Order: sequence, then C-alpha cells, then structure tokens
Amino acid sequence: MNLRKSFIATFISTLATAFVGAPAFAHDDHDRGPDRATLLVTSTNNATANNIVVFRLDTNGAASLSYVTSLATGGAGGAGGNAGLVQFHDDIGAVANYGSNSVTQLVRQGDFVHVGRSFDLASGCTRPVSIALKHDHLYVAGANCVESHDWPSGRLDGTAVSLPDASSAQVVAGRSWAAVTMKSGSVLQLPLNREGRLAGTGSVVALPAGANDTPLGAAFWGDLLGFNPAHSPNSLALVSPARTVYPIAGPTPAFPNGNAPCWLVKGPGNLWYSGNTPAKAISIFFSDGVGGSFYKSVPLPGAPTDLTVSPDGKWLAVIYTAADGGHIGVYALDAYGDLTPAATTGAIGVPSFNGVAFSQ
Repeated sequence: MNLRKSFIATFISTLATAFVGAPAFAHDDHDRGPDRATLLVTSTNNATANNIVVFRLDTNGAASLSYVTSLATGGAGGAGGNAGLVQFHDDIGAVANYGSNSVTQLVRQGDFVHVGRSFDLASGCTRPVSIALKHDHLYVAGANCVESHDWPSGRLDGTAVSLPDASSAQVVAGRSWAAVTMKSGSVLQLPLNREGRLAGTGSVVALPAGANDTPLGAAFWGDLLGFNPAHSPNSLALVSPARTVYPIAGPTPAFPNGNAPCWLVKGPGNLWYSGNTPAKAISIFFSDGVGGSFYKSVPLPGAPTDLTVSPDGKWLAVIYTAADGGHIGVYALDAYGDLTPAATTGAIGVPSFNGVAFSQ
C-alpha cells in the first residue's frame, strides 16, 4: 500500500472511530471499477462559513448532474478574482479557506467525499486564493506568499516565497517550475527542486505590451505555461521555462468591447479552453510550443469563472453565474476537442461558486 492509500485508510479509520456505534468504512484499494461515480466538487466561498458542494455526473443515457451533499470546511471563504480554489488528485483533494488562512483536505471513499483536517498557512502568509496539486505537493498562493506542502501529509515543505504584491490570481505547477499570475501585470516563475518543493526563489517574467494587462488564469502543458492576460488583445500567452513569452491574439472585439478570456485549462492535444467572462462563453485556442490561434467561442447561459477537464479527458466542467445563482455546466469532449453540452446543475441557493474539480 503506497503513502497515498495509507493516508486514506488512516483517515477513514479515524473517521469511523469518531462516531460511536457507527460501522467502520470498508476501504477497498480496488474501488475504481466501471461503476465508480464521476463527482464534481466546488466551493460556496461563503465569507462566514465556507462549504464544499458535491454533484454526481451520471452518463448512463442522457447525462445529468445531481446534487449529492454540502459539507462545511470549518473555515471561511471570501476569495475573489481567482481560480483553482478547489483541487482533487486521485482520492485526496483540497479547498482553500481565504478568510481563515487555511486549507482543508478532502478525502474520497467510494462514491462519497468527506472533509478531513485543516492546516494553516506558513507563518506570516495570509489569504489563500489558489491551490495546485502536483508532484506529491500542494502549492498555495495567497495575498503575500506562495508556499509548498508535502502531500497528503500537509506538512510545510520548503521556504515560502514572498509575492511582489497582493494581486495573485492563480498558482499552477509544471514539471520543473511553478507560476503565479499577478493581476497587477506580471507572472512569477518559481523553480522547483527535484523533489517538487519550491526552491525558495522567484523571478518575474517580463511581459510584452499587448499581453500584460491583468494576467488571471493559467495552466501548464508539460513545462510550457499558458496564461490569460485577460484585458489584452493577445488574451492567451505561452511562457517557456527560459521565460520567453509567445502572445496569441484572442477573440475580437477585445476587452473592454466584448471579450476577455480570463480563466484557463489545458485540454487534449494542443487545445486550451478559457472562461470568457464578459462574453459569457468558453473560448477555445490551438497552440504549438511557440504560438497559436483563437479557434471559436461556445456560448454559456451565464458568466464563467473557473473550469477544468476530467482526468479521463472526456468532460469539461465550468462554473458560471446566472440570474438565479451559481451553476456547473458539463460538456462532452469529442475526439477533436470540440464541446457538446451534456448537463448542468440546477440552482441550489448559492449566489456563485468558486473553484471546481473532478473526482473520478
């Protein structure tokens, strides 16, 4: 049994014994069969009491999204202008609590998600707005620091790196480096050591005019970073490990006249999908390693923020806000990466969601 499975088994055993008279959960290391549910996890981001909300994607026949549960994280939300607040990898996930300076672990057992323990940020670091899971590490970006934690133990691992200002939007991790987008107009490159820890230093990537206004969403393709300078005419840009920037023109008319691809996820092959908030659309780009082009936009019934692609590469989920509150829309990905609407959640009384992750 590896470290991750051992952690889950220990968590489930502890959870079971916490309920006197309740039967112990029977953990099965081989519970990833064809009947295992596809779950979607998001956050209410409530500034007083943050909750996660879990939905189940049913793909037998016509696809549907059904509400499963809402669980208190034990912390407070309140983040805005950010992405990546909720993450899941294998059976262990996490959600950031902006108002409580903490991160709460999430553990999947069978077709259920349970809230685990919470841990605080590094001393002096505050207001987590974005997290990323990779290399058996959790990366957290907040108002003044970016830090790495061993995962799934949550132990602080390495030295926190100071941010140039309090405008961080998203942290993402590639093979040899991580990055934080800064809404003030820059991207911070953060080298990773061989174990995946932050190496303790950061370098500001110089962004060219036309691709430097309000960097928001980000994603990696191997060690190539893609990010959205949302208010620039080149609304997608690529950054190599050597900090060379390759701007890509976005949909027209550019911000502030109709389009601003803001939030990003890497799709299959050479595709990138971006939540185009003012246009109420998902904007699709193609790229190679040194450039690319805008393909098309797919309309949404509300303004999107965060979005993600399922581990099996078959689904894209996007959170958006409509007149009746927050929703998750799910789209099927075909062999060419085109999107077909599959299912959407109904309104559940949450004004808007923040962060979204698949668990399969």
